[in-house]
Amino acid sequence: MNIPDNLYYSKDHEWLLIEADNGTVGITAHAAEQLGDITFVELPEIGAKIGQGDELAVVESIKAASDIFAPAGGTVKEINTELDNAPEKINSDPYGEGWICKISAVDEAELNELMTAEQYAAFLEEKD
Repeated sequence: MNIPDNLYYSKDHEWLLIEADNGTVGITAHAAEQLGDITFVELPEIGAKIGQGDELAVVESIKAASDIFAPAGGTVKEINTELDNAPEKINSDPYGEGWICKISAVDEAELNELMTAEQYAAFLEEKD
């Protein structure tokens, strides 16, 4: 399974890419696979202030609806509006075109609560 090593991962299967003090958030390939074909994404509002672990978005698939939680706190500064018309991008490219939102002012201390790629791979193996 593809687990990019430049990202941070949550136990809820979200990923976070840090660039300066900004972060891009999405769900992992594992989560997308578990959900099946994604049919709708409820995106957060730009300007929303979120805390680590807060509900950030909702992803609906043919199997279920699933809450997406913020892997780190910050302010939503951009959303991936491409997902309005093409939510399946999360299935086909979860670490690229399937990103959900970008947040600013990420607290670097919160990154200690997240996993590295190696830790996330071990976490997935434990769950199997």
